[in-house]
Amino acid sequence: MADKSGAELISEARKRIKEVSVAEVLEMQARGEPAVYLDIREQNEWNLGHLPKATFLPRGVIETTVEQRIPRTAKVIIYCASGNRSVLAAETMQHMGYHDVASMAGGIRKWADSGGEVEG
Repeated sequence: MADKSGAELISEARKRIKEVSVAEVLEMQARGEPAVYLDIREQNEWNLGHLPKATFLPRGVIETTVEQRIPRTAKVIIYCASGNRSVLAAETMQHMGYHDVASMAGGIRKWADSGGEVEG
């Protein structure tokens, strides 16, 4: 198997997962659509601010912790800082049997730039 860069892994995973835009997430919230907003950044990033009512679960512990925290039947929107780690996390969760999972393109940076509420 040929070596791949991190960018190549993310690009390939992006083709296998669902991505939603910040605008789509804002519309979901406006409709009151239930979803788990999963922040997979590190603790120091979370402390700087996060989506309201988000669930914090760093990417490094998803495989060992997510099943205790989020039911497989939940609609899950995963985000990170820029939308790369969340792509890989979405793919991992799909492998684990989560069927309604998506990565938020652009991450919390795009969210904040688009006027999305940030708390913390």
